[in-house]
Amino acid sequence: MKAELKQRIISAVTDDLGLVEAALADNLNPHFALVRQVAGHILFAGGKRLRPLLMVLAARLCGYPGDCTAKYAVIFEYLHAATLLHDDVVDGGELRRGIPPAHRQWDPPTAVLAGDFLLARALSLAAQTGLPAVIEAIAAITEQMSQGEIEQLARKGDLTLTEAEYLEVIRCKTAVLFQGACRVGGLISAATGEQVEALGAYGLHVGLAFQMADDLLDYTTDSAALGKRVGADLREGKLTLPVIYSLQQSDADERQWIMQMIQSREFTVPQFERLIDLLQKHGGIGYTRRCAAAHVLRAKEAMKGFPECDERAVLEDIADYALVRKA
Repeated sequence: MKAELKQRIISAVTDDLGLVEAALADNLNPHFALVRQVAGHILFAGGKRLRPLLMVLAARLCGYPGDCTAKYAVIFEYLHAATLLHDDVVDGGELRRGIPPAHRQWDPPTAVLAGDFLLARALSLAAQTGLPAVIEAIAAITEQMSQGEIEQLARKGDLTLTEAEYLEVIRCKTAVLFQGACRVGGLISAATGEQVEALGAYGLHVGLAFQMADDLLDYTTDSAALGKRVGADLREGKLTLPVIYSLQQSDADERQWIMQMIQSREFTVPQFERLIDLLQKHGGIGYTRRCAAAHVLRAKEAMKGFPECDERAVLEDIADYALVRKA
């Protein structure tokens, strides 16, 4: 089922993916060689291009008449790549998509500045739409993503983090980019306000489901498949929903053990395996999966105002894929 879903999505967007890949490269070519190398290191290391594809599909769903969807869609891959470059420096990450991140391949200042360039390039492309609403949307996305990352950094290792606070962090750091990609697809198509809001709701819920599923991968996927060190979130002091929920359900001794493990940030494989057993026992993994599934349903509900067509079908498939993907 999962393989069939993935293949159905890929078959439907193959041509769009080719145009997006070409636009990603074309928009880097006129710039300094080092910028192209560092940006390309993250941009062409196996990303799924979900964010630009969402914009392309949303625009087509709303009848966009132009031929610039791929050009504008790369805005969202540039914003995403910029945050990854910056996050890896902040977190001291050792792997990104199975390879050393840019700050280890070059150095932290180079990685940060390459990320700054991608942010600036995204804003430049937004300006080329000539639509103030698009420029405003991209600026707001950049601001909220920064706020989310700052809040996550400030709350590292904070064992009092609540589910509501976690949701606000992932909304800002992840979901607003999905939401914005879909809204901008509507904006460049001169869609109605109701359509733009529906697209935004779809993107928001897909983004929340995507991040929750991503947070589950740290506890359900081996290191080789995940492309980063297993337990990386906890080693960086990041509390995610499986742990937050399980802490609430644990007895005093178990809670104390989990808290000590999180605070130490250095733990053995057997200790991490025991943690996973506790997350299973107290329902943290199942609860997170159910929450993600609920957001997938809300995303698909937002699509009901649009006529049934190929684009809507692919968007609904992408919502399902956000939940079942493995890495």
